[in-house]
Amino acid sequence: MRRWHDHNCEGRDSTEIDRRSDVKNRTWCANDGTRPRNASNLFAYRTISARAFASAGGISSTADDSFPVSQPNEAGNNALPIDGPPPIAELPRVLKGPAQFWKALTIISFAIMLAPTVCSASDAISLDQLVAEAWARNPEATVYRAEIAAAKGERRTAGEWQNPEVTTDGGAKVVRDYHGNTLGEGVTWTFSATQTFEYPGRVSLRKAIANHQIALAEVGLEGFRAALAARVRAAAFRAALGRAKADAASEVAKRFDGLASVLSRRPAAGIAPQLEARIIEASAISLKRRPLEAQREMQSAIYELNQLRGARIDSPLALADVDLKLQSLPSIATLLWTARERNYDIRTRTVELEQQGFKVKLALNERWPAVRVGPFAHDERAETNEYQFGIGVTLPLPLWNRNAGKIDSETARAAKVEAELTALVREVERKVADAEFVYRSRREEAENLETTILPQMREAAEGADRSYRDGAVPLATYTELQKQYLDTIDAFTAAQAAAIEARQQLEQLTATRLDTEEQR
Repeated sequence: MRRWHDHNCEGRDSTEIDRRSDVKNRTWCANDGTRPRNASNLFAYRTISARAFASAGGISSTADDSFPVSQPNEAGNNALPIDGPPPIAELPRVLKGPAQFWKALTIISFAIMLAPTVCSASDAISLDQLVAEAWARNPEATVYRAEIAAAKGERRTAGEWQNPEVTTDGGAKVVRDYHGNTLGEGVTWTFSATQTFEYPGRVSLRKAIANHQIALAEVGLEGFRAALAARVRAAAFRAALGRAKADAASEVAKRFDGLASVLSRRPAAGIAPQLEARIIEASAISLKRRPLEAQREMQSAIYELNQLRGARIDSPLALADVDLKLQSLPSIATLLWTARERNYDIRTRTVELEQQGFKVKLALNERWPAVRVGPFAHDERAETNEYQFGIGVTLPLPLWNRNAGKIDSETARAAKVEAELTALVREVERKVADAEFVYRSRREEAENLETTILPQMREAAEGADRSYRDGAVPLATYTELQKQYLDTIDAFTAAQAAAIEARQQLEQLTATRLDTEEQR
C-alpha cells in the first residue's frame, strides 16, 4: 500500500511525494484511517471521482491504492477526506488538462441551472393559495363585474333629470279689413322652453330599484366567488384522497410483488408451490389496477385545478398536505339559522322581493302624471307690434289611464317572488338537514374505521404476510386478508369523500367555512 504524507504525517516510514504547493497540505494517510479535519462537503468535490482527482494532480496510483470517495465525518455527513475545503475557483488548477477543466465547468453550470428548478418543483401550493390564484385568473368573474358596472350605470340614469324641451315657431303675418284691403304686413315668432318635473317620490323609488339591482349583482359576484373557492377545495380534497388511496394500494401491491419475487427464486418443491406462486403473481397484477385508478382520480383532480387556476392542463402541480380531518359541526339549529341569514340564493330572492316592493310603489306613483313647466315669448309685427310673455304648464289629466294594468302586474310579480322565497327557504332547510345528517353519519363511520377497524386490518395484513412467508398461514387466508384490507381502505376513503362532499354542500348552503375550527 502506498501512503501519502506531508508535515502532518510525522514518524511514518514511507517515501514522501512531492506535490504542488497549492495542494501540499491537502493529504491523506490511507493506512492509519485518521479522518482529516475541516472536511469539505462541496458539491463539485462530491461529484468528481477520487481517481480522476488523483490522476489530475500528477499522483501515480496502483490497483492496490485505497482512495475512497467520501467518508462520514463527525457530523455524519459524507465529505471528501481533504484537510481544508478548497474553493470552487481552485478546480481549474486541481483538475489539470482541458478535459478535466471543461468537465468541472459543465458540472458547475448544470448545478447552477438545475438548482432553481429543483427548488421550484419542491415548492408546494397551499389550499388558500390555490383559491386566490383561481379567483385572480378566472375569466367568469369579469361577467359579474360587468353586471355590477351596468347596474351602477342604471343607478346614475335613474337619478338624472330629463332634458328640457325648447320649441320655436316663426312665420309671416298679414292684416286685412273686411273689404280685403291690406292693413299691414310683418313677422311673427314664438319661443318656449319646458322642464319636466316628476311626481314627488318617483325619482327616489327609481333610485331604490337601481340600488337593489346593484345589490343583486354584488351578491351574484360574492356567490360566484364562494362557489369557485368551494370547487377548488373540493378538487384539492379529491386529489388528497386519491393520493392517500394510491399510497395504501401501492403498499399492498408492492407486498404482493415482493412475495412473488421471493417465490420465483425458490426451487419448486412440487406442483402446489408452483400454483401458489402463480396465484400470487396473478393477484399482484390485479391489485396493480387499484393504485392506477387512485392515481387517475388524483390526476383528474389536478387537471381540474390547473384549469380553475388558469394554467396549462398538463402543468405540474405540487399540493401541500391537505388536512382531511373531519371536524365537528355546529348544531343543526345554528346551521339552519346561518343558512337563512347568509345563503346566497335566499339573499338574492330577498333582495328581489324588496326590489319588487319598490316597483309596486313606483307603479302606484305613476298614476299621477309628470308636470312640464317653462317660459314662453311671442311677438307679432304687422300694423302693430304685439309682445306676449308668460309661463306655461302642461299637465296630462289622469281620466282614462290610471296605470291599473301595471299595478296589477307588479303586485302579481311581488306575490310570485314572495312564494318563491318561501319555497326556497324550505328547500335550503331540507338540504341543510340532509347534508348535516350525511356528514355526521359518514364522519362517525370514518372515525370508527380509522380508530379501530383499519389499524386491526393493517396489522392483520402485515402479520399474514409474515406468517405466510413462514408457512403458518395458507394462501387463501393471506390473499383474502390483503383484499379485505384494501376494501377497508376503500370504505374509509369513501366515507371521507362522502363526508367532505356533505361538508362542502353545507358550506355552500350556509356561506360559512366549516373545514377548520378557526374559520367557523
